[in-house]
Amino acid sequence: MTRFRTAGLIVCTAVTALGAAQPRLARAQQQAAQQHAQQQRPAYGAIRSAPAQNSAFAARPAATPVSTSSAPAVVAPQAAAKPVAAAKPATACHPEDFRVIVDVGHTEAVAGAMSARGATEYSFNLALAQDAKQALLDAGFSKTVLLITDQAPPKGLITRAAAANSEHADLFLSIHHDSVPDNLLQTWQFEGQDQHYNDDYPGYALFISNDNGDRAGSMLFGDLLGKELEAHGLQFTPHYTLALMGHRRRELVDPVAGVYRYDQLIVLRMTRMPALLLEAGSIVNRQEELELGTAERRAKTSAAIAAAVTEFCTARARPVVSRPVIAAKPSMLRTGAVQPPH
Repeated sequence: MTRFRTAGLIVCTAVTALGAAQPRLARAQQQAAQQHAQQQRPAYGAIRSAPAQNSAFAARPAATPVSTSSAPAVVAPQAAAKPVAAAKPATACHPEDFRVIVDVGHTEAVAGAMSARGATEYSFNLALAQDAKQALLDAGFSKTVLLITDQAPPKGLITRAAAANSEHADLFLSIHHDSVPDNLLQTWQFEGQDQHYNDDYPGYALFISNDNGDRAGSMLFGDLLGKELEAHGLQFTPHYTLALMGHRRRELVDPVAGVYRYDQLIVLRMTRMPALLLEAGSIVNRQEELELGTAERRAKTSAAIAAAVTEFCTARARPVVSRPVIAAKPSMLRTGAVQPPH
């Protein structure tokens, strides 16, 4: 009986010891597994597999993904950006299609101012306008028109503007030669006759009208012509800004090129294309009158006109406008990351 009790006690003790040893065994196995996992952990910088995204704190894809595969990323076909066409160059000036009206100021009967030696302004205007037309023809402006009228103002001035409009001209240039108000003239004898002169204000002047159909174009051409005249050795006269000019005093709107504002000039305000009036120089200035009567001075002015018209034609050529490039919408890569726009 004693032996049975002893055997039972031994069995109970063994069971108790085995139950106590199981937790220690489990902890030992867990520690061994952790040590094995640490030994298998990749070194710093090695590629890791993406963690399972079953948590609210799962890592989000980077804004600019870097592919770790040798195979190229695949972009969804419907989201691929369309090829962008190269921008086309601006349309060049075509002189053969650019129509210039060269207007001969005044008429033979109503001849304008008288020069210091008794010649009419109209004779100076006609000679320069003919040379300017030829210079434009030589530059390729084959549609240049020389406008001459025998109608007295104001009807004749309205007729000039209407003719330019009906021709659908691209540019209107009226040729004149300058004088001064009568109260500024002095008297001298030339070939036995009294003539009138003023030697104080030589130089050219350019006029535009704010009422013109294309004021911006008129200003642009005035700037170009004034700079070309200066490049050919000519200077503009500033005397239109002086108080002594009275009601003929004008606003100098381009002090570099010598462009004045004269809104009331009919041939400028009634024309629908860019329009400019050129006072080529003062014919009451005795020295400048002699120069203005020479082929050399007319050639300088005509060359400046042709150069300015060429520059103006180029500046006004309408560029070919390419359609704006629209950025492609973000597309989805095969990996699920967002591809930034190209």
